[in-house]
Amino acid sequence: MSSGRAHADRRALAAGERRFAILLVAPALLVLLATTTVPIAFLIWNSFQTINLAMPFLDGFAGLANYRQMSGDPAFWHSLQLTAIYTGSTVVMQLVIGLGLALLVLQIPRGQWLFRIFAILPIVLAPVVVGLFWRTLMFAPNFGMIDFATRALGLGTVNWLGSPTPALVSVIVIHTWQWTPFAFLVLLASLASLPEDLYEAARLDRASAWRRFIHITLPLLRPAIVIVIIMRAMTALSAFAAIYAATGGGPGTATEILNLYAYRISFTQLDFGYGSALAVALLVLTLAVSGFLFRIRTAGSGP
Repeated sequence: MSSGRAHADRRALAAGERRFAILLVAPALLVLLATTTVPIAFLIWNSFQTINLAMPFLDGFAGLANYRQMSGDPAFWHSLQLTAIYTGSTVVMQLVIGLGLALLVLQIPRGQWLFRIFAILPIVLAPVVVGLFWRTLMFAPNFGMIDFATRALGLGTVNWLGSPTPALVSVIVIHTWQWTPFAFLVLLASLASLPEDLYEAARLDRASAWRRFIHITLPLLRPAIVIVIIMRAMTALSAFAAIYAATGGGPGTATEILNLYAYRISFTQLDFGYGSALAVALLVLTLAVSGFLFRIRTAGSGP
């Protein structure tokens, strides 16, 4: 009887601890529900409505009309293509440059803390500030530092933000400049934690630096690399402020990625129903990309 009573007491204690844990977590869950789940549900509901402040007499339930309009909208497919180019190029450049810088700084025995401090500076800047900085000081025609460098090299003046292709290249450079330090810091920390005995064994076997990098460094860095790709891809897909401050999506629609297109439809053309459908499409794209990348990470960490 005593053992049975002790077992009941332990179960009651465990149940009490669970209730206490739920009470501690409940406020945060309610705030999360109110700030994320409810707005997303409202967004999805709006995507099935006709909500146009310019023509309020047409408002009502639209069903799948907004999504059918999206499938035949050339501007949507153009913005989706730009989103893919923008995301893919910025993620690849951040990863390659960040890894190269991390390998370089790792060879410096002293003063690495100084590089870490300078690397943090672009990250802590607001994207709007970054966009305005590059627009006014770096890419300004005739007066910008980039334009000064191209003229010094004999390449002439380039209208970086006023021509379609240079404008797209410019916003890619802006995003890469701001977020490459994140990849650098993550990869530098991962490189510093790699076991040195593996490299010593490889050197004894006379493996070249390239073979050590391919067969030791890259496989051990795979978890960190995948995390960097996931986080940078999510940031690039949701990019808005820096592009809007630098180009406003222009010239024309040359830098209007899907996020900016949804903004223009919603807040310039006041078509909130179709704008909500575009935002839902961006949400689905983000979830699909993140799910695919997480599957790669899980498969890579398996036995």
